Amino acid sequence: MTAKVLVVGGGGREHAIVEALIRDGAAVYAAMKNHNPGIARSAKQFKLVKETDVPKVVDFAISCGAELAVIGPEAPLEVGLADELLRKGIGCVGPSQAAARLETSKRFSRRLLKKHSIPGNVAFGTFQDYDSAKLFVNDFPGELVVKPEGLTGGKGVKVEGEHLEGKEGVLAYVKEVLDHKIGGAGVVLEERLVGEEFTLQAFCDGRNVRGMPLVQDHKRAYDGDVGPNTGGMGSYTDANHLLPFVTEEERLRALEIMQRTVQAMRDDGHPYRGVLYGQFMLTRDGPKVIEFNARFGDPEAMNVLTLLQSGFLEVCQGVADGKLSRDVPFLRKATVCKYVVPAGYGTESKAGRPVMVNEERLKATGARLYYAAVEEKDGVVLTTSSRTLGVVGMADSIDEAEEICEAGLGYVQGDVFVRHDIGKRELLRRRVEHMRQVRG
Repeated sequence: MTAKVLVVGGGGREHAIVEALIRDGAAVYAAMKNHNPGIARSAKQFKLVKETDVPKVVDFAISCGAELAVIGPEAPLEVGLADELLRKGIGCVGPSQAAARLETSKRFSRRLLKKHSIPGNVAFGTFQDYDSAKLFVNDFPGELVVKPEGLTGGKGVKVEGEHLEGKEGVLAYVKEVLDHKIGGAGVVLEERLVGEEFTLQAFCDGRNVRGMPLVQDHKRAYDGDVGPNTGGMGSYTDANHLLPFVTEEERLRALEIMQRTVQAMRDDGHPYRGVLYGQFMLTRDGPKVIEFNARFGDPEAMNVLTLLQSGFLEVCQGVADGKLSRDVPFLRKATVCKYVVPAGYGTESKAGRPVMVNEERLKATGARLYYAAVEEKDGVVLTTSSRTLGVVGMADSIDEAEEICEAGLGYVQGDVFVRHDIGKRELLRRRVEHMRQVRG
């Protein structure tokens, strides 16, 4: 009997999830707030609905006869969608509201690491009032990172010496976060880490943790790592599932941090079932935790799910049932993903502009296409304020994957732009050299 799976979300990440499920023969039903043409085309049925409207999403799941749900974005997890689906007997790839606090509360995740003496933590303080935060800032010997306590769509974090000028800049942003309740009602201050960022995602069934290939995302809008921070302009993986500046020992240390975190959640009565995203800074002292996310990364999902040619449905069922039986078989290939985004993205996006994609020609290059935050109206694909579509190249090397990605991008037109240096040899060389300097 064909498995019926609900996928929640309408972005590039969710389009990649849908395609991976369909490769395994699943019947997919989609709940999304925007009309994503890639998802709409592949799904048996879809409903346009606010993804945080728990009763409507659950009613849709029941009406479709869904046996399993894969929840893409973080916002529905924060409001307890997984809990309600589970109450209705629908298994979930997505943690409970309590377990999702690993992402939805930065204070919770830092304190969990400290309470259980999990390696990879940093010096930090959590505050609800400005005066206490000011004392911490003035006494702190090094540079700081300012993080709103809750969700900000990946755009709320600011770094001293990069986005903020000195202690005065830090305090001004702390005041702004607290006064305007950006990301909720609190702020987390952390030591600034020096090194190279990387992402390790893992499937978790409450006890077992199965790692995926390492990915490096690129937050800055423009070539050369300049411009405003974004939700992510693109990402790459290497054929050996490491990165050019990460060793196998360092990967294993990051994986151990995640395993101990999942065990800590279990010990504290909040078993974690879903995808756990660990964002790490590789420092001279090894991997340190920047943050956890309670779901696939976006764009990172497009990299790793392109590499997963089969077995995704079985893994999802194992996560939901608490019975992940084996390692997940990813192809030993490299990938490069680049996001096409609306003009002005990162400052003020030009929404409602048409985007033309010659899908046949794009596919002929060997590239994969994943539609993201678009609206399709009367057969025309329109930009929104967020990212438009992802193009992924896959090959035996990063160089070849990047060339395939660029060939595919040649068949996308509109008032859009791309960060083209992602996956290019010169940028990778700079990252490797930077890490060499950090290690001393």
